[in-house]
Amino acid sequence: MEFSIATLLANFTDDKLVARKVLEKKLGCEDEDSLEKLHIALEVLEKIGLLVKERGKYRRVSEEGLIEAKLRCSSKGFCFAIQDTEGSEDIYIRESHLSNAWNGDRVLVRVLKEGSRRRSPEGEVKLILERSNHTLLARIKQVEGGFRAVPLDDRLLFELKLLTNGITLEEAIDHLAHVEVLRYPLAQYPPLGQVVQILGSDAEAAADIDLVTCKHDLARTFSENVLDAAAKLPKRLLKADLKSREDLRNLFTLTIEGVNGDDRVVENAFSLEKHSNQPWQLIVHVTDLSHYIQADEILDREALKRGRSVYLGDLILPMLPDAVGERCSLVPGSDRLALSFVITIDPKLGEVIEWEIKPSVINVDTRVSKDQAEAILKGESSKASAETIEILNDLASLSTAAKQARLSRGSLQLNLPPSQNPYNDEGIMGAVVLDDSSVRSFLTEFILLVNELMADHLSSLGIPAIWRVQGTPDPEDVQEMLKLAINLGVELTLDPELDIQPLDYQQLTTVFSESSSEQVLTYLLQDTLKPALYSTVKGSHFGLALPQYTHGSSPLRRYPDLLIQRVYHILLEYGRDRRTTRVKERVNLRHSASHLEINWNVLPPELQQELQSDLTRMLIQINDREKEVQEAEADLAGLQKAQLMKQRIGQIFPGVITGVQSYGFFVEIEVPATESEIGSQLTTPLRVEGLVHVSSLKDDWYEYRARQQALFGRKNRASYRLGDRVSVQVKSVDYYRQQIDLVTVGADGMMKGMGVNTENEDTSDMYLSNRIPSFEVDSYSEEE
Repeated sequence: MEFSIATLLANFTDDKLVARKVLEKKLGCEDEDSLEKLHIALEVLEKIGLLVKERGKYRRVSEEGLIEAKLRCSSKGFCFAIQDTEGSEDIYIRESHLSNAWNGDRVLVRVLKEGSRRRSPEGEVKLILERSNHTLLARIKQVEGGFRAVPLDDRLLFELKLLTNGITLEEAIDHLAHVEVLRYPLAQYPPLGQVVQILGSDAEAAADIDLVTCKHDLARTFSENVLDAAAKLPKRLLKADLKSREDLRNLFTLTIEGVNGDDRVVENAFSLEKHSNQPWQLIVHVTDLSHYIQADEILDREALKRGRSVYLGDLILPMLPDAVGERCSLVPGSDRLALSFVITIDPKLGEVIEWEIKPSVINVDTRVSKDQAEAILKGESSKASAETIEILNDLASLSTAAKQARLSRGSLQLNLPPSQNPYNDEGIMGAVVLDDSSVRSFLTEFILLVNELMADHLSSLGIPAIWRVQGTPDPEDVQEMLKLAINLGVELTLDPELDIQPLDYQQLTTVFSESSSEQVLTYLLQDTLKPALYSTVKGSHFGLALPQYTHGSSPLRRYPDLLIQRVYHILLEYGRDRRTTRVKERVNLRHSASHLEINWNVLPPELQQELQSDLTRMLIQINDREKEVQEAEADLAGLQKAQLMKQRIGQIFPGVITGVQSYGFFVEIEVPATESEIGSQLTTPLRVEGLVHVSSLKDDWYEYRARQQALFGRKNRASYRLGDRVSVQVKSVDYYRQQIDLVTVGADGMMKGMGVNTENEDTSDMYLSNRIPSFEVDSYSEEE
């Protein structure tokens, strides 16, 4: 198996000695080539002082001044090393100090010059830990003596020498190709590559799926070894598999298909036991994948490498082969292993009274599609059984109460255009987005609940975990948002000097919903939310208003969820359920009542430390992979929107100004879908954001005022403010960069400022700067 220096070094934590045999197992080195590669890597790391060898084992040496970071470059050639720790300074890297590192690579950086108030610190790349670009999109050109590949990504400032591999490269000249990197730059030798596939004459001629999978290096197939391992999973349950498991096969159990984008994978099922004038028992079953996928085995390493399933329109790139899903999905009529959350809950208030997480065996009685479930909840006729209709209506009623309990503690719910979220949880933003589907809404409440209860359980028992955390918004960002909201005519009573709390944000969403500028105000609030990420250090989740939270409901499609299942089984197998062996009475480690009874370390200290180390070594890879998948899914949506907007060049649309910068303003327009587009993966109607460049405003000289978030004309005193409604015409579309250039038009439909031409404007950095902090390059120049 291929491994990187980053994944190798991640195995060295807590200054502990690690044997080579352990590294071979964790890295999957099973053939002579990978064993030799590991031997060379260990020797090199020892020589450069990152590892020391003691008694035949290796230990990591922490050298002061060396910082692990990810390289981010701009199209202008400016590069910064971005540290993983929130709030840490970005480190400027000159081209001469890159050591052949490319944009996106994970690197070790040595700081050469400390930063100041106006300047970032400056450093050099000492070691490339992990390459980001294993394949790339490139245009083929002919040079003297052969062919070269010129990357389409203008942040990759190099060309690859191409080797012939059976593809006639003469026919590929000036065409776009998928190129595999065979060798990275080495001393004076250029990088080498080979063409995997000719995609088309240009980006628009290529399939959007091919562009995205190539650009983000997404594997569309599994290796033979992985497929063989999946095929060898046991096809039936044995008596030994049922040991220590609760038999819940007698419960009426239901699943709903078609809500996660992949009908081949069913991870959750539901049962309900009602009692008149008493709390109900809601049972949420999660398929127990951890029983089949063992740590550091081939299927586990494949799942870690992929991180999660990828949803690209109709194409789904699963985290694990279909054979795994077929064996573990909760399908009717088959005995399945599960983790069952037995939750005692008040059906009127939605408050959880107690719960128990039971390893179980279940047998699903029936499944309904999302559309069938929606029809039942609307009271429309259905062929479903009376028991199915009853449980669905009861689940919907219970979810309404659970939602009210969630909102009462301050959990956010934003009125934004619905986005694809196949996991039915809080989504990328860390806050629930309103959904028109009643089925998706009630599934979301129950998924959030089981994730919350698992986090509460592990936290209360002091068990290490992969937590899902989201920090509190920065006070400066909050104050800026409040000022802009006041400028938009919103009356606020919130004191900007007080520490912001989730309930404060929830009150803001209520106030914003009553404003004519709700759309823009919600975007402003969304921009202040910090990204949610995975952490081995327990922290709060702001958007859900929880002291701790984790993901454990989608183990077939998300690796952290599989890890949480594994952690829970470690708790049950090795956890101490009594203080000493002399104590006869045992505590039920599966039940929430144990939280008040235990006042000792549940796991043995060595196991606790080993578990914490194992989770820590995977953390960076998990977070990096999540970002890559999110970028790929967003890229596909962007390409599809750009393609549709090319068909609308010259058309005029009403829109709302959603962002103002010194170089222009962004306008969101709502584009009705044509008959041929209805039913596509895109939202109907289509919401698209484009840029009106300041150079297109020919009727005056416009000044940018950051405090008011507006552009003001010097002579005519006209203005373009955040939240203003404007009419715009689609001027041009850059398909690959997903950039849509707009121009304003008057009431008569005529363009404001005749003779406007923005087609040759390179607005790529402008689009970038509206979405991420711009590079602080003013202090640097080529002459420095």
